[in-house]
Amino acid sequence: MMRSAYSDAMYGFGRTGKNTGERHVLPLLALLALLALLLAAVLPARAEDFDTRASHAIIMDSKSGAVLFAKDADQQFPPASMTKVMTMLLVFERLRDGRLKLSDEFRISENAWRTGGAPSGSSTMYAELGSSVALSDLLQGVIVQSGNDAAIAIAEGVAGSESAYAEMMTERVRELGLTGSTFKNVTGLPAEGHLSTAHDLASLARYLIEVFPEYYKYYSQPEFTWNNILQRNRNPLLGDYPGADGVKTGYIKESGYGMIGSAQRDGRRLIAVVSGLKSSREREEEITRLLDYGFRQFRPVQLFSAGDTVGQARVWGGERSTVRLVAKEAITTSMSERELSSAEARLVYKGPLVAPVKAGAEVGKVMIYTGGKLVSSGPVMVRDSVEPTDSIWSKALDSALFMAFGG
Repeated sequence: MMRSAYSDAMYGFGRTGKNTGERHVLPLLALLALLALLLAAVLPARAEDFDTRASHAIIMDSKSGAVLFAKDADQQFPPASMTKVMTMLLVFERLRDGRLKLSDEFRISENAWRTGGAPSGSSTMYAELGSSVALSDLLQGVIVQSGNDAAIAIAEGVAGSESAYAEMMTERVRELGLTGSTFKNVTGLPAEGHLSTAHDLASLARYLIEVFPEYYKYYSQPEFTWNNILQRNRNPLLGDYPGADGVKTGYIKESGYGMIGSAQRDGRRLIAVVSGLKSSREREEEITRLLDYGFRQFRPVQLFSAGDTVGQARVWGGERSTVRLVAKEAITTSMSERELSSAEARLVYKGPLVAPVKAGAEVGKVMIYTGGKLVSSGPVMVRDSVEPTDSIWSKALDSALFMAFGG
């Protein structure tokens, strides 16, 4: 069975595959010592106590997937319109694979119109019965306006029926390793057995953000007009919370007010999920509190300036056997106290380098890991040129060193 794309994206950002020729140099202990000194000056002694009025909540770092806070995050609840993150996930995968195009048109059936359109009294795009609408417009109808009619029209066009598409959603979420979600429809309208968890919803949002940035941009769109009706994005963070650009609100009586929110700050992106709140105002307050708390756990740190020495690489067949590697650009990140406790820096390059080696050639990366997960990286390049040697003895020695110690 093939490994899912999300498994790679979720757990293997920057991970080297088999037979790539890449060599991992031992952890840079000197860098870690410097990092510890820098962070000791800016990080609090311990994380403050924190709680939320939400029944279910989570804060997740988007890059690493690390969970910074959780409250009943694996307990199931009806996800309401937050369901539509999964609805769109299947669409984005098909756009990537070429099975769908943004210009494809979908018909608004009577079912889509009555269940999710103007007569339904639910969130709607106000698409007209029997009309054909381009996928590019339906996407905005789902993401910006939370249109149930748009979501159902996509499902019927792709799978033949909403129920068949919902089965595809459940099958795919299982492939992604998320076991807390079962989908019975594509809208989040009340249905027996239609359930998810805060942890699953955060992970699905992370998938959209990290794997499909070209489509995730729709989530920051402030408004959309269809059928001469302008509707504003329901996300209360947009325009009010610094760095916010998504993701999805939801409400049904069975689960209260919920939301998936995401924002970037100081080079880090956080995803927060809340559910079980009593009002839209309380939802906005709690999602803001979660994001604020999460960002307070991080402080920006510059690890290298452009041109700083990062390490060295072996050179085969050159006038010198090693060459210094330097940062191609400034490498900065922000780290939490928890991350510092397991921080590790690795220099990764394809080795050995084979002479001639030109100054300025980009040959690898320096990668910062915490808890075994990548949180930051930056390119490294050769500082000085190395010309090839004519000495067969030098080449023989280089070969012996390579066999003994690797690149």
